[in-house]
Amino acid sequence: MQGIPHDRPEQLQQVKSGLMQGEQIIAVYDAIGVGTGFLGLTDRRVIIQDKSFVGKKIAITSIPYAKITSVSAISNKSFAGSFFSSGSIAINVGTHVYEMDFRGEQKAHHVHSVILHFITQQ
Repeated sequence: MQGIPHDRPEQLQQVKSGLMQGEQIIAVYDAIGVGTGFLGLTDRRVIIQDKSFVGKKIAITSIPYAKITSVSAISNKSFAGSFFSSGSIAINVGTHVYEMDFRGEQKAHHVHSVILHFITQQ
């Protein structure tokens, strides 16, 4: 687990505990804002911890890259200065959109780049 970009060791460990045989972790980033815990990237899927369920339930959702239709950089302002001017992205899976905010533009850029790489390989 040394060298894997991550924010919180317990989140990295949680993703590690659910890996399939041969699956490799790319990064695990803490998500900020209401309802989300973290986003993990592996070489096979995106793993999202969602805390927005009623009754304090938590879901761990695995999304194979083949099911992701698009990934977006989100900003409240013009993109005049930089393509990544905020730490927010949206992942479209069918009719569902997972919107996540991260601690910094670099993490959002990394997540966007990894997802874009895998969804354009198909």
